[in-house]
Amino acid sequence: MTTKTKPVTQLYYAKKGQITDQMKIVAEKESLDPKKVMEEIAMGRLVIPANINHKTLSPIGIGSCATCKINTNIGGSPIASNSDEELKKLNLALNLGSDAVMDLTVGPFIKKIRNTLLDNCPAPLGTVPIYEAIEMVENPEDLTADLIFKVIEDQAKDGVDFMTIHAGLLREHVPMAVKRLAGIVSRGGSLLANWMVHHKKENLLYTEFDRLLEICARYDVTLSLGDGLRPGALADASDEAQFAELKVLGELVRRCKDADVQVMVEGPGHVPFDQIAMNMQKEREWCEEAPFYILGPIVTDIAPGYDHITSAIGATMGAFSGASMLCYVTPREHLGLPNLEDVRQGVVAYKIAAHAADIALKRPGARDRDDALSKARAEFRWDDMFDLSLDPQRARMMHDESHVNKKDIKQEFCSMCGEKHCAVKMSRAAKNKL
Repeated sequence: MTTKTKPVTQLYYAKKGQITDQMKIVAEKESLDPKKVMEEIAMGRLVIPANINHKTLSPIGIGSCATCKINTNIGGSPIASNSDEELKKLNLALNLGSDAVMDLTVGPFIKKIRNTLLDNCPAPLGTVPIYEAIEMVENPEDLTADLIFKVIEDQAKDGVDFMTIHAGLLREHVPMAVKRLAGIVSRGGSLLANWMVHHKKENLLYTEFDRLLEICARYDVTLSLGDGLRPGALADASDEAQFAELKVLGELVRRCKDADVQVMVEGPGHVPFDQIAMNMQKEREWCEEAPFYILGPIVTDIAPGYDHITSAIGATMGAFSGASMLCYVTPREHLGLPNLEDVRQGVVAYKIAAHAADIALKRPGARDRDDALSKARAEFRWDDMFDLSLDPQRARMMHDESHVNKKDIKQEFCSMCGEKHCAVKMSRAAKNKL
C-alpha cells in the first residue's frame, strides 16, 4: 500500500491561492493576469499538464480562458516506425505549432520511443498506459489492476504529463455499444469491454479510481478521461452509450477535483455537424466545465484519405462551441499509420481550425497575424507573407513552382492573373487616381 503524500499539483496550489511558476508562464503566453490563471485552475476550468519530472517542459494552459490548443498523435506500431522516425514526427509537429503531443505507440518499443520523445519534447506529452500494459500479457483478459497501475506509475515517474484513462466505460454500457453500426472503435475502450465481459466484473480502472488519483497527485499527472464509447460512425453519434459514459465521466471529474488532480474530458469522434454544439453543451453541464479535448469531430464518413478535412470542419465548430483542445486527424485516419507528410497535413489543418475558432470568439490578439499577413499580401511583400503563414515552407514552395520569374521575389503579381490582370495592382491604381 502506497503511503499517501501531499499533492504537488497545479490544482492543489491554486486552491491554496498560490501562483506557481507554471501559472506565470501560462499567463504570459495567454496575455492573462496570473491571478486569473490561478482562479481558473482552482475552478477546474483550466489545466496545466506539467509532470514534476518532465524537465524539458514549457507549460501551456488548456481551458476556456485560453486560446484553443491542438494535440498531435504520433507513435509507432509493431510493424511500422521506430524512435528515429517518431522523433522526426515530433520535431515536425512542434515546428508547425502543435501545442501538445501524445505517444500512442503500440508494440515492443513503447518505453524506448516514449523516453526518446520525452527527452526532446518541450510540449506536454500524453500517453494511453493500457497500451503498454497489454504488451506485458499473453491475452488482454490477463490484465490485472496491479499491472496497469505499475505501468501508470512508471510512466508518471518518467515524466508523462497527461494520460488517457478509460475509467468511465462501465460493464452496463457494453451491451449498448456492441449493437452499434460501428461498435466500439476506441482501442482502450474495446480492450476493457472485452476484459469486463470475460471476467464478468466492473471496469478495474473505475473500481480502483482512488488508486489512480493517488499516483496522479504525487507527480501532477493530468487525467484525460477517455471516451471509450466515442461514436465511430455518424449513425452511432449522440446515442445512449456515448451519453451514459459521459455522465460517469462527470462523476469522475468531481472525484478528481476533490483529490486535487487536474482533469480534462475527451470527446466524440464521428458526429453530424448539427449535433456538435449540443455535445459541447452536455459536456459543460455534466462535467462541471472541465476542459473538453475532442477528436474532430468527423462530420461525414465518406472521405477516407481526406479525414483531416472532414474532421477539421467539425473541430472548428467544436472549438467555437467550447472545446479547449483539438486532437488532430490525419489524411490516413482509418487507413494506416501516419507518415511525415500526413503529420504535416493534420497539424496544419488543426492549427487552422483552432485559430479560426479563436478569431470567431474574439480572443485578444487572435487576428493580429491575419491582418499582418493581409497587409504583406496587399504590398507584395512575399517573404513577410511566407513567414507569417502557418506553413512557410509549403507557401514558398507553391509560389516558387508557379512564379513567372522564380528568382524575382519582388515581382508584384503571381501566376493566377499575371501582371496585366492583377486585381491588387488595379485596385492600387484606382486608389491612386482618387
